[in-house]
Amino acid sequence: MKPSYKFQRREGSTAEHCCVPLCTSSAKYNSTVSFHTFPSDDQLRKRWVVNIRRENFIISHHTRVCSRHFTAQDVKEPTEEGRRRRLKPGAVPVLFHWNNYYLDERRLGVWERVAREDNMETGEAVCAHDHDYCVGPEPAFVDNVLEENQRLREEVAQLRQHLEQKSLSRFGIQRFVGSDVDIRFFTRFASYDHLMRFWQVIQPSLKYMIQVTRSTTDDAAGQSTPMGQALQPIDEMFLFLNYLALGLKQTDLADRYQIHQSTVSRIILVWSNFLLSVLGAQRIWMTPEKIREYLPLEFRDYADTTVILDCTELRCQTPSSPLLQSEVYSNKSHCTLKGMIGIAPHGPVTFVSPLYAGSISDKQLFVESGLSRLLRPDSAIMVDRSFLIDNCVPCKVYRPAFLSGRPQMPENEVKETQTIAHLRVHVKRVIKRLKEHKLFETVIPLNMFSNINQLYIVACLLLNYENHPQVKAWAK
Repeated sequence: MKPSYKFQRREGSTAEHCCVPLCTSSAKYNSTVSFHTFPSDDQLRKRWVVNIRRENFIISHHTRVCSRHFTAQDVKEPTEEGRRRRLKPGAVPVLFHWNNYYLDERRLGVWERVAREDNMETGEAVCAHDHDYCVGPEPAFVDNVLEENQRLREEVAQLRQHLEQKSLSRFGIQRFVGSDVDIRFFTRFASYDHLMRFWQVIQPSLKYMIQVTRSTTDDAAGQSTPMGQALQPIDEMFLFLNYLALGLKQTDLADRYQIHQSTVSRIILVWSNFLLSVLGAQRIWMTPEKIREYLPLEFRDYADTTVILDCTELRCQTPSSPLLQSEVYSNKSHCTLKGMIGIAPHGPVTFVSPLYAGSISDKQLFVESGLSRLLRPDSAIMVDRSFLIDNCVPCKVYRPAFLSGRPQMPENEVKETQTIAHLRVHVKRVIKRLKEHKLFETVIPLNMFSNINQLYIVACLLLNYENHPQVKAWAK
């Protein structure tokens, strides 16, 4: 039962008050309560301040704490009349209004909670310890260890739950594990399984990746914010594929992934260089013998075809310099960058040229690309009419026939032109798949010219990993 106190004004008493919040004890109205000064020991004094819950508290010579806040064991009653009540050494106030002036009973130790069988005759425990190593730990020690283990288990469970919630809330690959449609939209890979197989190909090379990092980055307020590796490597790759597939602005990607815009820029730069090194190190050019091994039946009349070529153009921002405008202005009435792509008859990309200014001709682009050095006299290439390269290659050229001032073509040339056009449609499909990366459907700004060549080549090389075969009947 909580003790009650009578507050009656006293005559001739000092004006001492208790400094504990919500305590109204005063020496003027109470003779049963004693008032005690703060201890001189710094550590003990800090414990008093913490227990009474007074932050930034300034202690003076007249600051007091009344005896209501100490247990009966901490207070020494006077032995003679007229003496003052004192505190035992090390006493700390523990009884307050917020705990109802009551302390919970001491929790029993583990050995006290567990019933043990004792020897009824001797009153001693049945188990006798013969050696020091048979002596068990102290009950209090075991109890503390059990409590600590339970607390750590709860913390681990909370951290695991927090990490799971954070991974689900953050934009990343884990959000689309079960949806091949979303994987196709965000990465252009045909399915999640395709993407994971590609990840297994490049993952062993991650240890050779050269990271471009900064220890800090300045925000808009001029403050320095630590910027570590905010994303896992697989999420960095996912971000890079989002950039290619959707053509998103870096600000948008930073908002989606909850990272700084400069971090997005560094991830794009690092992964374009990394994938160019890893995928570019793979030999994609195929020998005529290997091509004939996978040659589709449609090419039986052109069995010596090694590569099918075509050019594609990417629209770019118009430069302010008239000289540069004349360089990138193409016959399509736009400023463009132009590249050449070659595929094997059964569909994979086997040659990618760098990007050139849009004014370059198909013949000149072929010469600059250096593809003629890979061709053999017993092979052949299939091209469009604009590739007038007969004197530039050491092999046969399959090209649609020209009318050349004739009123009409012979029947055999008409059929050959239709057949070549039918076979060359596959390189058009590859270019269409390349343009499905929305980055290349937008107007390339001038500030991207330093990195666009790498992004273009990486996107072309990724076509061999992203998609199913061009024709289902060709799949083996």
